[in-house]
Amino acid sequence: MKKFKSEELINELEADVRKLIMAAEHLQTADPIKLSYCPEEGKWSVIQVLEHLNAYSRHYMPLIEKSMVHLTKDVSAWFVSGFLGNYFVSSMKPTNIFEVKKKMKTGRAFTPGKGVNVDTVFKEFFQNQNKLLGLLEVARRRNLNSVYVPTIFSKLIHFKLGDMFRFLVAHEQRHMIQARNAIKAVGVSTDKFPVILEAAKL
Repeated sequence: MKKFKSEELINELEADVRKLIMAAEHLQTADPIKLSYCPEEGKWSVIQVLEHLNAYSRHYMPLIEKSMVHLTKDVSAWFVSGFLGNYFVSSMKPTNIFEVKKKMKTGRAFTPGKGVNVDTVFKEFFQNQNKLLGLLEVARRRNLNSVYVPTIFSKLIHFKLGDMFRFLVAHEQRHMIQARNAIKAVGVSTDKFPVILEAAKL
């Protein structure tokens, strides 16, 4: 199984979340009309992508918080990824900083509508990312191996807390690339879009 130094993993995840916040701040400077415009039929607009991420946060944040109530106060220097957790993280995490090659089906509950409000979506996204940073900071002083979080895939599939954090961040990285490509497709330059993935770690 894949093994991580717990503190280094938390540091990396927190850094990744901050990059995602910077990316969203960059997108927020674009024309709201272009943020809401779908590049082509069947593809999401930027704001739909962010609303999808918000829907994921609404689902998973309470589950993470509930599981963390049961965290033991002992600290483990190492986090050992679970087999299924690592598999889903590897499947979700982008392997290319310019496009998402592996397509995945989105459940109806997480499919965004077309009438979402730009300002409301951005506000919630930033709130969710700051909450995630707070949860990661709490987890820094706990054992990432000691509790499991249920997933949307099956009632039988639960991820270790460390894998759930890894999965959520990988999911956000994946869709932030999608958001960047969506804004580029409607004529907005992405030359100054923040780098959200280090190519050496892909």
